Amino acid sequence: MKISHILCIFMVFASITACEEAVQPGPSPTSLPASPMLAATSTSLPTIVPTETEDADFTSRRLAMVEKQIVTRDITNQAVLDAMRAVPRHKFVPEDVQELAYADHPLPIGYGQTISQPFIVALMTESLQLYPGQRVLEIGTGSGYQAAVLAELGVEVYTVEIIPELAERAAITLDAAGYSGVKQLNADGYFGWEEFAPFDAIIVTAAPDHLPQPLAKQLAEGGRLVIPIGPVGFVQTLWMFEKVDGELEATNLGGVTFVPLTGEH
Repeated sequence: MKISHILCIFMVFASITACEEAVQPGPSPTSLPASPMLAATSTSLPTIVPTETEDADFTSRRLAMVEKQIVTRDITNQAVLDAMRAVPRHKFVPEDVQELAYADHPLPIGYGQTISQPFIVALMTESLQLYPGQRVLEIGTGSGYQAAVLAELGVEVYTVEIIPELAERAAITLDAAGYSGVKQLNADGYFGWEEFAPFDAIIVTAAPDHLPQPLAKQLAEGGRLVIPIGPVGFVQTLWMFEKVDGELEATNLGGVTFVPLTGEH
């Protein structure tokens, strides 16, 4: 196992405690009932109102976001930068926080979940080293934003969300934004999506306290898995695992703070 510390991120915002999008895993390709945790964590789901045409001001903000928040932090993959410039992030957040869509921090999307800070989305995406045609599994659809960024790279996107309401809303938002090719599942993502394994890459947008073995098993030889691991309420470690000769080699990408991976595990 090789471990190299290359980055440490600490974002603290008075109104937002999670530094990453929430995760929502899945067992089988069938819909699951809402998690028992929902009763304690969910609130009324904010409404997203997609616009027919993109406002020029949002375009300007998005381009500035990439230059000031992402390029300056050494994200260099041109395809990733282009994807971040292309995806209308403001369409993936609730209407009441759209004005903050391109700010340098995560935003709440309902049910105790968040849409990740733009830089974290770029970092995790770049770390996968994707190229068109690959098959990618995302655990934790959330708002659908990360899935849209992946789709812009020309990969096959399979995404799993445990919260039914978020899964439904993400499907609507992705379709409205032109990403209807994303394949979605409402289930416990801890168990991956075995039907379509192996995956060339896996990205997990919530933190378990250990590496889920079903995900490790579903990663193809030579594939990469990016996942935050650690206890809830503390700084976690963002890991990149690469499967080499059937074994996982790990690289430490630094400190992050994600919402917990929920589900039966």
